[in-house]
Amino acid sequence: MRFSKAIIPIALCILIGSFAAPAQKTKRGRVAKPRQPATVVAPIDTEMLKGLITQHRQGPLLVNFWATFCDPCRDEFPDLVKIDNDYRPRSLEFVTVSLDDMSEIKKEVPKFLGSMKAKMPAYLLNVPDPEPAINFVDPGWRGSLPATFLYNEKGEVVYKHIGRVNTMELREAIEKVVKKDAK
Repeated sequence: MRFSKAIIPIALCILIGSFAAPAQKTKRGRVAKPRQPATVVAPIDTEMLKGLITQHRQGPLLVNFWATFCDPCRDEFPDLVKIDNDYRPRSLEFVTVSLDDMSEIKKEVPKFLGSMKAKMPAYLLNVPDPEPAINFVDPGWRGSLPATFLYNEKGEVVYKHIGRVNTMELREAIEKVVKKDAK
């Protein structure tokens, strides 16, 4: 009886191990590096966007609206990834909202974000008419891309820029609202 109780867990381990994928080899016989998991892009509607922006938070929120078909958006993205890496440890929350077509949620949008090594939460605006969402974010914004908005802890816009962001200007605005003591 004791013997059969010991054999069952061992047999299960062997069985589960046999299902593991074998290492993939390249044409030259080297073991290929495992693929990095695809960046997850979540759909977001107008109400969810409102909730995201207005929710109570401990620090400031940076929101960048962009699209893969927008050259200035793609050009500024490496700078934004660097800002995220530099300020996330200092209480900055940063999210991106793509205005690409919903059909790109599992294709070009995550592919681009992965190539940029973007780690911030990523959303794709999933609405038949983006105008109510755009008007909520800023009644003066007409949907031009890229668009970047910085909110303080109270949810008030403290910085906005339509077009390719000036990195130094954005950093100065972030410095004013991030927690000085967070490291």
